[in-house]
Amino acid sequence: MADLGIPRNTIEILQKYNFNFQKKYGQNFLIDTNVLDKILSAAEITGEDCVLEIGPGIGTMTQRLAERAGEVVAVEIDRNLIPILEETLSPYDNVTVINEDILKVDIGRIAEEKNGGRPIKIVANLPYYITTPIIMGLFENHVPLESITVMVQKEVAERMQVGPGTKDYGALSLAVQYYAKPEIVANVPPNCFIPRPTVGSAVIRLTCYGKKPVQVTDERKMFALIRASFNQRRKTLVNSIGNAPGLGISKEKAAAALERMQLPPTVRGEALTLAQFAALSDLV
Repeated sequence: MADLGIPRNTIEILQKYNFNFQKKYGQNFLIDTNVLDKILSAAEITGEDCVLEIGPGIGTMTQRLAERAGEVVAVEIDRNLIPILEETLSPYDNVTVINEDILKVDIGRIAEEKNGGRPIKIVANLPYYITTPIIMGLFENHVPLESITVMVQKEVAERMQVGPGTKDYGALSLAVQYYAKPEIVANVPPNCFIPRPTVGSAVIRLTCYGKKPVQVTDERKMFALIRASFNQRRKTLVNSIGNAPGLGISKEKAAAALERMQLPPTVRGEALTLAQFAALSDLV
């Protein structure tokens, strides 16, 4: 089978099937063998692994995954790509293609059926418009995961790994760092894709924690608190929390909790660490 990481092979198969890119699915296919190799080495795929690939496209990365992994499940939303995948993946008997929206797939069941419930690895070139819902969905549904190695918009990758006090620090940074250790493994310019995206991209590996770095009584409540704190970034934490509908925490209660934590009443959400948010959540 021709290597789809080589641009002319990608163009050839797209022309053969008269494929039209769908803007609504955020389709940008990778055409750089070096970047593909970087993703695979970062994901550390072995013959023992069951890999879930989100958005296989025409199967460029799927082919490489199939050669290394024990089992590959590829979830593709665009049904126009299914016949192409049937051709490009025909040499491999360890790949299952599911034509479905990843946000509606029961990944826990896939892990159960294909990997005996053991943690799976996720590899993806994610559509940028739904990167955050996909990643948060994987974490919040407590899918058994070992690692997530994904191509995302560069600024989103940076947001996932920054710490307090920076302008990019926010709810996504805290959520990712609660569940996993983030590490950017490659920056990828627009010319590595067809069609070219308008933004730079990066490959980030999220190594999932067995034991969370902080302990909190109510995870859900902590994240509601975090979201409220960053919804109105310029406001003090007391005001952000006190004004948040549905949280049910008064400004007085928030101020008293901050005082117990020896934090000033004027502190903003962007100054707090994950451990401080966990402590605050337990106090209120």
